[in-house]
Amino acid sequence: MTDWQASGVITVTTDFGHKGPFAAVMTGVIVKRFPQARVIDLAHDIPAHWPPEAGFWLSRSFSYFPTGTVHVAIVDPGVGTEREILLALKDGHLFMAPDNGLLAPILEVADKVYKLNHDALTVIGAGVPSLTFHGRDIFAPIAAELAAGRIGIDDISIETREWTPGWLEDPECSNGRVSGIVVTVDAFGNLISNIDASLIDGIKSPLVHIAGHHIEMKHTYGRVKPGEYLALINSFGVIEIARSEESAADGLGCERGAPVVVSDAGKDQATSL
Repeated sequence: MTDWQASGVITVTTDFGHKGPFAAVMTGVIVKRFPQARVIDLAHDIPAHWPPEAGFWLSRSFSYFPTGTVHVAIVDPGVGTEREILLALKDGHLFMAPDNGLLAPILEVADKVYKLNHDALTVIGAGVPSLTFHGRDIFAPIAAELAAGRIGIDDISIETREWTPGWLEDPECSNGRVSGIVVTVDAFGNLISNIDASLIDGIKSPLVHIAGHHIEMKHTYGRVKPGEYLALINSFGVIEIARSEESAADGLGCERGAPVVVSDAGKDQATSL
């Protein structure tokens, strides 16, 4: 039997947005089954049909929640098809998402990975799901039962070592340079990359290259004048390109997928001499 203790907390991450009742209906299904559940919306503004961003945020956010949390993530272009549903355990947290690459950052380091059994809904006494709203009809009721501690992981799933790989390549490190991409653009127009701070530890004077611009690293946004660009390590530990009091995305004409390279400014200067 899998040893996992539910805390009663559930986080929900989707691409549903805030137009319409979809996210709220999921919460309704959860609390109808488990009124004591503490449901926390992690994000509902993930770009439609873009699982990598959901996995990116989830992998960098889950540790701020209590162990025993159930993390439900749904960005599911394949809803209603034969794609599987995965559960994963990592550091006492339980993750549940479609098998479409969304959970790739978690699965790579997970303690255990499971595939949901096809009779899981029968086990919890749920009805036949719709083909277009598995968030309401599969994920929400199962998350509620898991969070309530009324079922265990082994009751509804089987351990697996097979899953769909992630959509994004890991950053490349070569000859003192680190190459990554912009994963997402936040509400302020900041360009958030997949380059972790640890990857540039060996670079003495990091210089960030994006869209033909060479941008110096600073500690925080107020270290440049309004309108100037800067790069920094953000609160989630990755390189971010910003523009003081303005949108870096608009100013640079960049969006997710844009290449980002970090090099050593000192070495670059020496090479050009």
